[in-house]
Amino acid sequence: MPDIEIRKVTAHIGAEVSGIDIAAPLDETTVAALREALNIHKALVFDAVDLDDEGQQAFARHFGGITTAHPTVPAVDGAPNVLPVDSERGRAANHWHTDVTFVLNPPQASTLRSITVPPYGGETLIADAAAAYRDLPQPLRALADTLWAEHTNDYDYAVPEEQVDEEQAAQRAQFTSIKYRTAHPVVRVHPLTGERGLFIGGFAQRIVGLSVGESRKILDLLQAYVTRPENILRWRWSPGQLVLFDNRITQHYAIDNYDGLPRRLHRVTVAGDVPVGIEGKESYSITGDASHYTPVAA
Repeated sequence: MPDIEIRKVTAHIGAEVSGIDIAAPLDETTVAALREALNIHKALVFDAVDLDDEGQQAFARHFGGITTAHPTVPAVDGAPNVLPVDSERGRAANHWHTDVTFVLNPPQASTLRSITVPPYGGETLIADAAAAYRDLPQPLRALADTLWAEHTNDYDYAVPEEQVDEEQAAQRAQFTSIKYRTAHPVVRVHPLTGERGLFIGGFAQRIVGLSVGESRKILDLLQAYVTRPENILRWRWSPGQLVLFDNRITQHYAIDNYDGLPRRLHRVTVAGDVPVGIEGKESYSITGDASHYTPVAA
């Protein structure tokens, strides 16, 4: 195994990994070490100057089968498993979310690779949802343990309707071209570590059994613990970097603070399992079949 060095970036989340060439095939011992580091730090940062789309997909496959790019959004030309995260295609990621939680089995992990970075701004924030759960006062934690939330892609999550131009309207129509609604536990148990984390974010729109208005108040209250500054990694991109984060127990946010300058990342996601709550009950689909997008991981 190579001499891997792992350096924490913050107390709760994030580590930089060096001493490993992720463009090369990795042996089982190295992959196991990276998986353990991911379990501990939730987000890992690598220098990946020699990585291309094929290499990014090969790296992601060390952690499981990969999904196609997205249930509704087109992939990179010629690379059906790679999603372009491009400033020219809108800034839909500038809200707190966990990737694709509106399907039954959201990705277990996501990789983002920097292609073009602006000279300033454009950071990605990644929040530790397990630390957020631990931060909850006991009465709030007891409440959260009992709740389920409906996640959907069919809502105006990025731009108020009155501000939507023709291009943005087309992007929104594409994003919701297949409508999904899935019920997930508000507190998810991580299948590898047993940690409990708040599994909410921007796609969580309603608490099961409550009105939309009641739901919003509770979700906003819980979300405030996720986005405490102490629980956040703020990563300033350099060209040729890759960030791997555990999508089962984090949220992230792409900051729109770079004056519309070019910014492009490529995303590859690893197929996930069906979330499970603290009582062992699995998530269930209400609307939408995502089998074309992702297999269900064991």
